[in-house]
Amino acid sequence: MNLATATVAEIIDGITPLDALERQHIEDTRAWLASTDDVFRRVKPDTPPRHLVSYVVLVDPRARGVLLGRHLLAGLWLPTGGHISPGEHPLAAAGREAAEELGIDPEFTVIGTEPLFLTVTTTVGTHSGHQDVSLWYVIRGDRTREYTVDPGEFGAARWWDIATFDRTDTDPHFARFLAKLEPLLPERIPDL
Repeated sequence: MNLATATVAEIIDGITPLDALERQHIEDTRAWLASTDDVFRRVKPDTPPRHLVSYVVLVDPRARGVLLGRHLLAGLWLPTGGHISPGEHPLAAAGREAAEELGIDPEFTVIGTEPLFLTVTTTVGTHSGHQDVSLWYVIRGDRTREYTVDPGEFGAARWWDIATFDRTDTDPHFARFLAKLEPLLPERIPDL
């Protein structure tokens, strides 16, 4: 196992699974990392057919909201994020993606700099059929601030309340991510 792959394996070892499905995804990912160093996307859209992604979920912890964008290729409401470049640290990829897709210097101050969640998902949309192994990072946002998402990636963006989120046109694991995130947030501050 090369250093970059070993670093990812170490990060994954630090994730406490939410449920049996996340435990299965973590175990599957550990086995995959032990079997290959070809874990970074080299050629768009799907070479190799399974590769690493850093999701970057913008969260307003006080208002208990998340910002999602309407992804142009997937046709889904998704967090910002993207593929981890060959040899890139997943946290660096998360920071890069936040800068590229939100135009911000991300603050990893909601839960820290480690990913909260890990999922393995077969993609849908224009470039469907490959698998994304996604590390879910959380960054601090402010629901009262206007954020502009990258128009090359997203058609629109909007805030959603964590407690009442019920969309099905999102990442198939998003509701589970919210279930893992919500108990870590402070009590909601009511609007004045």
